[in-house]
Amino acid sequence: MTTPAPRSTAGPQRIAVIGAGPGGLYFAALAKQLAPERDITVYERDAREDEFGFGVVFSDETLDGIAQADPQVFAAMSAEFARWSDIDVRYAGQVRTSGGHGFAALDRNRLRAILQQRCAELAVDVRYRTPAPPVDRLAAEYDLVVAADGINSATRAAHPETFRTELDERHCRYIWLATDRVFEAFTFIVEEFDFGALQVHAYPYSATRSTFIVEIAADAWRRAGFEALAAEELARGESDTASVRRCAELLAGHLDGHRLIPNASRWIRFTTVRNASWRHRNIVLLGDAAHSAHFSIGSGTKLALEDALALAAALSEQPTLDSALAAYEAERRPVVESTQRAAQASLEWFETVDRRTGLGIDQFAFNLLTRSRRVTYGNLRARDPKFTAAVDTAVGGSPGVPPMFRPLKLGALELRNRIVVPPLATFTSPDALPSAFDRAQLTAHALGGAGLVIAGMTAVGPEGRATDHCPGLWSDHQEAAWKELLDAVRAVSDTPVGIQLTHAGRRGATAAPGPDGIGRPLAEGWPLLAPSPLPWGPGSPTPREANEVQLAAVAADFAASAERAARAGFDVLELQFGHGHLISSFLSPLTNRRTDHYGGPLARRLLFPLEVLAAVRAVWPAGRPLVVRISAADWAPGGTTETAAVAICQALAEAGADAVDVSTGEVVAHQRPPYGRGYQTPFAELIRASTGLPTIAVGAISGHDDANSVLLAGRADLVAIGRAQLHDPFWTLHAAADQDYTGPGARWPEPWLAGRRKPPGPGADRVAPRLRLLREPAPPVHRRWRPTTAPKE
Repeated sequence: MTTPAPRSTAGPQRIAVIGAGPGGLYFAALAKQLAPERDITVYERDAREDEFGFGVVFSDETLDGIAQADPQVFAAMSAEFARWSDIDVRYAGQVRTSGGHGFAALDRNRLRAILQQRCAELAVDVRYRTPAPPVDRLAAEYDLVVAADGINSATRAAHPETFRTELDERHCRYIWLATDRVFEAFTFIVEEFDFGALQVHAYPYSATRSTFIVEIAADAWRRAGFEALAAEELARGESDTASVRRCAELLAGHLDGHRLIPNASRWIRFTTVRNASWRHRNIVLLGDAAHSAHFSIGSGTKLALEDALALAAALSEQPTLDSALAAYEAERRPVVESTQRAAQASLEWFETVDRRTGLGIDQFAFNLLTRSRRVTYGNLRARDPKFTAAVDTAVGGSPGVPPMFRPLKLGALELRNRIVVPPLATFTSPDALPSAFDRAQLTAHALGGAGLVIAGMTAVGPEGRATDHCPGLWSDHQEAAWKELLDAVRAVSDTPVGIQLTHAGRRGATAAPGPDGIGRPLAEGWPLLAPSPLPWGPGSPTPREANEVQLAAVAADFAASAERAARAGFDVLELQFGHGHLISSFLSPLTNRRTDHYGGPLARRLLFPLEVLAAVRAVWPAGRPLVVRISAADWAPGGTTETAAVAICQALAEAGADAVDVSTGEVVAHQRPPYGRGYQTPFAELIRASTGLPTIAVGAISGHDDANSVLLAGRADLVAIGRAQLHDPFWTLHAAADQDYTGPGARWPEPWLAGRRKPPGPGADRVAPRLRLLREPAPPVHRRWRPTTAPKE
């Protein structure tokens, strides 16, 4: 491969770069390579020879980009890579290894040296020991200013009104070190002590060194004595040697006599950087100045180099500077935000590692590997089938049976698989009776292979409806209609069917949602009831504050509807205690402002929900599962905390709930949920680990690979597939076909048996010819880093 031919550009000719880290240097080299006539100056306050940091890890896609953009840089990097494919998980005195991943790492200081050399070859003016002038002065003197000035960027601080920076500083402490123990793989260590868990992220980056990051929760950090050790004021570049010695003592068993090596190492807290904009006039942010992502997915330098490539390309591809900077941000922002979502999930996993310390080593390792949601059951099976098979066996699975198709006993009910169709409101019942569409939908879902189907949002009284098109179960006529519907479903399917009962509270009396998904208040609705007279949102009517007589009537309505549901023949009952409906409004401190015995501390806010549950439990048949749906987070300041969510579920378990359907949000209109794949699953894992209750994971789970990952990792016992069921009512059966599963966990209706194999698509009958004289052997699943060069000191 040859270096791309330089080409002139009408873009910025004079460019200033603030910061000579890998991102700044790589951008300067690429921009100069594309247009040699450019005058590019890089300002760096430290000396050329100063060394900071240890090893950096690269993904294959980033390396492919470097190889195409600058083969000389890629060749120099490749000559010094440490390469391996294994991940070792060390926990509870045992080690589990997953292979097939593929890593390349390099000393960060060697990377800087390679990029320094490349800049020198291209005549980039890199000024060491030269702090950058104020950014506005640079902006006046240069056509473009590229701020690669790091996570504490002074450039951002100069224009806060434009960049609108959000800094999310986390509570865990970590210290970045190296060791002369050369690990053979990416190694995660979780070691439990009397003060708490100590975690290590370690990986090799040369023939003589490994990165060794020690991380610990804030309270454990204090109990371990690190707070006192770190109290001494340190000058820039100094290390907290007392803490380094303490880490070496605690982790001696993993160092095998080797030493820990500091380099300006001290305890810090990770800060996720997000900016509303990455550009201000002719100033643009790059790398950590624009964004950061937690080190547990090894992304900082990778993102900076990718930024550099995209920015250099945009300057040559776009006709104006403004359009180039806009194109750069438009291209990179989605990539960065996707990485940040994965990094946030990974960060939160390590912050809450104590939730998994009760798992066996195999399931613990699988849980750790799938923490960011980027690595899943399916791709782990593809990378290292023996590893995944071992986890399957360790948790009681059968070979060849995906986790989603394993049976589960809930109460006295046997479910053939772990997939639940959650309550999916149809808003097709103007007369409050189950509609023809309700019947069609429930029949389709019952035929579609799920282990359990739940009919949705059924009111316990006329004033408990969410909309004027929701069904109810408060009359004999409704009971008979539901029984008739169930009989029709059971004529073609033996899938268990449940029903969700609710009182919508202050979320009631709206029209059916329109295309935007919002149900607007009815012009002539009905009186609303709530714990406190707080409207749902702007324009919503103000509800009445419920008195004790009204609350007793509501509890009686729930019990009466539960009796009707039992007589109609429903197999499972779900109570809606979430999503801002009446019972949910009692639980959240944002919506319950009462001063009587039903308000105030959580124990009092729980009183009415527990009264309702007790009334229902007294009439609902023993053995038939009773499930409660909660909102485990309000996604608004001052709302339900994780500690409160656990206490709520513990109280529900003690009062007779058989399982918890763990949702979040919809409690207040000003919520800000971090939407994304599986974003609510960590709450199901929290409740399951803290209370022992079976949990249903819900929310943005739409693929069978994600469902299998959730279940095998022990994050939940059941997975609810909602919106994807609206796209495909036969989602479960099609998932079975996709996975070549034909066992009892996926029961095809007899008339459809011929369809249980996935139909062949275009080209399925084509057989590819041999095009190579000799086939290349498949790469080994397990590759360790075992350098052959002699160590140098």
